[in-house]
Amino acid sequence: MGMQIVNTERSPDPVDLYVGARIRMRRKLLGVSQERLAEQLGLTFQQVQKYERGANRVSASKLHAIGTALSAPVAYFFEGFGGAAASGVGEADSSAFVHELVMTPEGMELAALLPRLKRARVRRKILDLVRSLVEDDNEAA
Repeated sequence: MGMQIVNTERSPDPVDLYVGARIRMRRKLLGVSQERLAEQLGLTFQQVQKYERGANRVSASKLHAIGTALSAPVAYFFEGFGGAAASGVGEADSSAFVHELVMTPEGMELAALLPRLKRARVRRKILDLVRSLVEDDNEAA
C-alpha cells in the first residue's frame, strides 16, 4: 500500500490577504519600515511580513494595535473588501488582486497617486493606456 500524502499547507484566507495588503499599503503610504512597525508592536519584522503577505492571521487586538501605530481605524483595513463582489469579481479574486498590486513598488505608487487625480476622464485615460500596454505585452510574449 502506498503512503498517502496529505497537503497540510493552507492557502491564505481572502480576508487575511486583503487585510495584510491594506496594512502594507498604509505602512508604505506613511513611509514606515517593517522594522519600525514591528518595534512599535513588540514583534519581529518577519512577523509583520507574514501579516502583510496574509500568511499569518492578525488577531483583533493586534489589528487594533496596528491601526493605532499607523493612525488608522480598524475599519480602514477592511475598506473595499467585498465591493468587488457586486461587480462580478469574487472576493478571493479581489483580495488577490489588491495583494498583488501592493506587493510591487510600482503598484503601491500607482495606488497612492491615482486617487489624487481629480478628473475622472484623466484616470480613465491612464487605465486605457495601461490596458493597451498589457495587451501589447501579452501579444509580444
